[in-house]
Amino acid sequence: MLGTTLLILIVLLALAIPVAAALGVLGLILERLYSTMPLSLAMGEVAWSAGRDFLLVSIPMFILLGEILLRSGVAERMYAALATWLSWLPGGLMHSNVGACAVFAATSGSSVATAATVGTVALPLVRTHGYNERLFLGTLAAGGTLGILIPPSINMIIYAVLTDTSIPKLYLAGIIPGLGLAGLFMVIVAIACMIRPEWGGTRIRASWGERLASLPHLLPPLFIFLVVVGSIYAGLATPTEAASLGVVAALVLAAFYRRLSLAMLVEVFENTMRTTAMIMLIIVAAYFLNFVITGIGLTSLITGAVASLGLSKWGMLVAMVVFYLVLGCFMETLSMMITTIPIIAPVMVALGFDPIWLGIIIVILIEAALITPPVGLNLYVVQSLRSGGSLNDVIAGSLPFVIAMIALIVLLAIFPGLALWLPSLVRG
Repeated sequence: MLGTTLLILIVLLALAIPVAAALGVLGLILERLYSTMPLSLAMGEVAWSAGRDFLLVSIPMFILLGEILLRSGVAERMYAALATWLSWLPGGLMHSNVGACAVFAATSGSSVATAATVGTVALPLVRTHGYNERLFLGTLAAGGTLGILIPPSINMIIYAVLTDTSIPKLYLAGIIPGLGLAGLFMVIVAIACMIRPEWGGTRIRASWGERLASLPHLLPPLFIFLVVVGSIYAGLATPTEAASLGVVAALVLAAFYRRLSLAMLVEVFENTMRTTAMIMLIIVAAYFLNFVITGIGLTSLITGAVASLGLSKWGMLVAMVVFYLVLGCFMETLSMMITTIPIIAPVMVALGFDPIWLGIIIVILIEAALITPPVGLNLYVVQSLRSGGSLNDVIAGSLPFVIAMIALIVLLAIFPGLALWLPSLVRG
């Protein structure tokens, strides 16, 4: 059943059918093949349930936040400031892509918003400075995934709700691994450009005076971070409400930079609605596919097979990693979390794994799902920003960064304090 499901999905995507349509059609095909009940009759209820989820309100809020920062010039200034500090490294502006994604991740709980915002600023520079386009695209797609590991994070909120785990402690646990993953991404870029110097493009040179003068442009993202995350830790707002506060703070910055206008707001709202519609359509289709997969027993079949392996604690961790890497290739991340975490998390915690630590591991695996074909959402977000070219370019450029994510999981397994040290300070 699993092989048939994967084969059908690959065929649908190979026919250039949009992801949302492919997921929906796959659900209908699986219903016809394996279900004894007319599951498609529940499609309206599934769509309604997905669309009115309070947690999902934060998605358009974070996308709106990113659009305002982009149109107000904050994202452009931030990117230019990081370019003066990082462009001397082998790979030049590709390090700025990763750095800008890391900084922007601290203001946005969405990997899609991070990839879309930084990608909009950075993509015009690919051919101007002669970078290897595939690797450049990969830094944007992979860097965008930092949006769900560095707090605030929508996916951490979902994990916390599903496992009854502390959101503030999860946020603290994601800081060091998030910065570490950004560092690993930059190491991959540096190694690739030292082996193939022509991939690194034309160096952008900056004096120390220019670097110091650019530092004030890094303050607005810090301000947004303090508003969004600070309001959560101060007990003033829920994570979803904090996203709305971030939008208000971004509007204040836009007014400060004299970019706030009716025309700018119309453009912001149009782009937010377009991106949100794309994401929500995929989410609704994924919820329906999830409903069908659960109805035909595929999820129980997979998780039951994993649980019956009789593996040791660490063997079970390896099995979980492989399970999520495979499942992430053909399942949307939000529905994947909702389907699997209630089953897998209790098993892993019973084996002795800390639920906070486990949450960080799962979020990293979700990040990998965002850049692995054929359903990696960030791949399509970055591709949508291009004026032409094949999706294969984005896929090829992103896959090396999956290695960095696996390396980080190994480091966290060896040194769990990388994730648990900051939350332990709160416990103290």
